[in-house]
Amino acid sequence: MRSKSGFSFFSKITSSRKRPSLSLSSLPSKSFESSSEIDRTIDNAAEIIEKWNTEYVSATKFYSLFCESKREAKKFVRRVKELQNAMDSLIREDPNSENLLRAQKLMQIAMKRLQNEFQQILSMNRAHLDPESVSSRSPTSVVSNEDDVWHESRPAGDSIVEVEEVSKNSTTELKSIAECMIAAGYAKECATTFKSIRKSIVDEGIYRLGVEKISSSKAKKMPCEVIELKMKSWVEAVKVSTKTLFDGEKTLCDEVFESSVSLRESCFREITKEGALLLFGFPDIVAVRDKKNPNPDKIFPLLDMYRTITENLPAIESIFSSPSLSSVRSQAHNSLNRLSESIISHLLDFESEIRKDSSKTVVTGGGVHPMTISAMDYLSRLADYSSSLVTILDGSSSSSAKPLLPKSYFNASESDGSPASEVRVRFAWMILVLLCKIDGKSEMYKEFSMQYLFLANNLQHVASRARSTCLKQLLGDDWIARHFEKVRQFAKSYERLAWGPLSSLCPDISTSEAVEISPEEAKIQFEKFNESFESACESQSVCVVPDPKLREEMRVSIGKKLLPVYRDFYNAHRNAAMLAGTEGGWNVRYTPEDIGNQLSELFSGVGVSEKTYVSSTSFDLLTPPPHNPGRKPRSLSCRRF
Repeated sequence: MRSKSGFSFFSKITSSRKRPSLSLSSLPSKSFESSSEIDRTIDNAAEIIEKWNTEYVSATKFYSLFCESKREAKKFVRRVKELQNAMDSLIREDPNSENLLRAQKLMQIAMKRLQNEFQQILSMNRAHLDPESVSSRSPTSVVSNEDDVWHESRPAGDSIVEVEEVSKNSTTELKSIAECMIAAGYAKECATTFKSIRKSIVDEGIYRLGVEKISSSKAKKMPCEVIELKMKSWVEAVKVSTKTLFDGEKTLCDEVFESSVSLRESCFREITKEGALLLFGFPDIVAVRDKKNPNPDKIFPLLDMYRTITENLPAIESIFSSPSLSSVRSQAHNSLNRLSESIISHLLDFESEIRKDSSKTVVTGGGVHPMTISAMDYLSRLADYSSSLVTILDGSSSSSAKPLLPKSYFNASESDGSPASEVRVRFAWMILVLLCKIDGKSEMYKEFSMQYLFLANNLQHVASRARSTCLKQLLGDDWIARHFEKVRQFAKSYERLAWGPLSSLCPDISTSEAVEISPEEAKIQFEKFNESFESACESQSVCVVPDPKLREEMRVSIGKKLLPVYRDFYNAHRNAAMLAGTEGGWNVRYTPEDIGNQLSELFSGVGVSEKTYVSSTSFDLLTPPPHNPGRKPRSLSCRRF
């Protein structure tokens, strides 16, 4: 909280800006009954005006009336107002009066003094609160009274962006001077002084916030890292400028020029318009999409900018509500539209890069493809901006993907056509594009079992990331459950193809239809099992299942299919088989415990050579076709999703 003695130029001094305008006629006036009374009024005014005549002040130092004594300053302003009333009476009664000429000369001296005082108060506060030193000062508290030299006090700013502050007392003094000069017909001089100082402060504040004027051609030549830094600093600049700089300047203009609606509007316009147009026009420059070198990651700083304008738009429209500042409001809305177009283009670029990916990378062991990891990182991060995307995609001609989604893939009842539903469908569609690409890449594995393991691993990663991020709120529990069920189906297909034949090598002796076999046949059966098991373990030793839970589930599932059958066969025929093979030195090689131990080491990738895993962590290997604003996503051909 600000102390009662320190109020900011950039903070709300009053609870409402809509204060009644005071016309010049509402200023205090006095009717004079005699010429002697007029003479006395002029003499009283002359006494204090000549005392503070600017021409008689030292050329090397300006002695401020308002700093030397508040009481004297109030008396000076009061005498000037009385002098103005006396002049009005003289004009009506005797326009050629010598007293009127004397009063006019005194008024000129007084106006020069007040203009200098006005400038001094503004300049002193600027110097005292230089932007570079704001963040390093400690809070101060000063007690003052009317006869003491006044000082402003304020809490230390939290950052360098708190540009200027003045105390409530100095604001009151500026207002008092402005009213006096306006009443005397010196409104132009007062406004010119105010605008020249305050505009430089606002322009400097915007510059120190990192916003500078750059052309589109210059922006295109800048490195991406530099542009992204400027975009990040711009986000903070908008927040500070809207809540502090522009809002505070609006409050100050309203306070100082309360007596003139036209003056406070014109001053605020001249002070802030140029800087505001520069600030809110920045997105128009950086939102231009590089069609030759698309970068989907650029969407995130664009979304930050979009969200920043959206959140501050009510304040922007309120602060710049004057008809003469409609260009500022229009610029903010134009920037939102430009950002929306660019964001949609980047979404389509993301989809296109996945579709057009031509890498021949084969992930050894059927693990998670780098494209899956990168794409899900991207989509998970994108889901954090779902509220902004709801607005961006609403009404976009290229936003709807619902007609392209297979009915079996996304429950139609989950999409009701609302903007939020459209975002949900859009994310479901982008994930489907990824899965179909993964489906195609699975065919690079020669063994069908490896294809299914690859699909299981990649879909597991997709569903797990969706469940653990904001994607869960977008896609819903049913979507996630269906995809985990699909993971289990892929895993079972892998088990059936890779390990199913092994269990058939041991006849099931637990059923009533089990057929008795001879010791020699049992020996042969053990030999076949040993060879097949060793071959399977060797070929499957390269297999990888990165997800711990899925890895354990698959180990248990394979063990349940294989161990009971082998254990029964082993217990029933081990001795006979060993007896039949005594002459050749043959022995039963694996006990059920040995089999279990071997299975417990599956999917850890112990057989994977570190040099066999070569891939790119990016999927921008093929430039997408030029963007067509009206294009819609194409349908997909996907066998297993």
